Formats: sequence, structure tokens, C-alpha cells
Amino acid sequence: MATAAAEKRKPVFIKVEELKPGTNGHNLTVKILDSKPVPVPKPRRAPMSLSQRPQRPSRINECLVGDETGCIVFTARNEQADMMKPGATVILRNAKIDMFKGSMRLAVDKWGRVEVAEPANVAVKENNNLSLVEYELVTVQA
Repeated sequence: MATAAAEKRKPVFIKVEELKPGTNGHNLTVKILDSKPVPVPKPRRAPMSLSQRPQRPSRINECLVGDETGCIVFTARNEQADMMKPGATVILRNAKIDMFKGSMRLAVDKWGRVEVAEPANVAVKENNNLSLVEYELVTVQA
């Protein structure tokens, strides 16, 4: 029984157009179209105790990534931002959809992985940008 649980499943890769709000566990191969750093406000200085270590400033890049079915904004943090060069192809493993101001953003947290892949000759469908679609949370009365 332990061997069945230890076997790894093959990753199932999906396309950008299949992404839905509030979902996670996505594996995608995407091409980076654009990458822009986002200014992060500096945290206020609090009195430091000995148990606190100084935090490194976080770096955030907003990257437009996509494939032949559409594109979406990917939020790259810290080391991920170094890999986000326009024109490169990356594999996003265990990515999730975050909602930011009513629109979808793709992100990879500490449980996921960003890997640089072989350059792919993919014509990205830029007119299907899923991050431009605005969603609204509606509560249904039972």
C-alpha cells in the first residue's frame, strides 16, 4: 500500500484558456511576452528584537505570459522574477489563480515550481487576455 502512495503521477498540462477563478494545481508551458517590475512599498520600521532577523526586500514582477489559446498576467516573486525574460519559455508547475481587484492573476507559491524550458515557437494569442476579464463575487440566497 505504501508503494502505491509513493508513486508519482504524471503532470497534466493545460492551456491558458482553461484557467478559472479560484482554482489551483495547474501545470502550464507558457511563453513570456512582457515583464515589468512592480514597486513594493517599504515596510515601516518597528523596534527590532533579537529574535527578528532583517527581512530582504521582496521583488515582484508582473509578466504577461501565454500560449496559443490566450494570455494572462503572472505574478513572479523574488527568484522567479530573474527567470522572467521576454521571449523565454517557462514551465509553471502547481500554479494557482489569485484574484486581484476582480481579475485573475497566475502565481506560483512555495509549493510550486518555475522552470526555464527550451524555447518554443508558439504564436501567443494576445487578443484573449484572461486578466482583462473582471469577475464579481455573487452570493446566492438558498
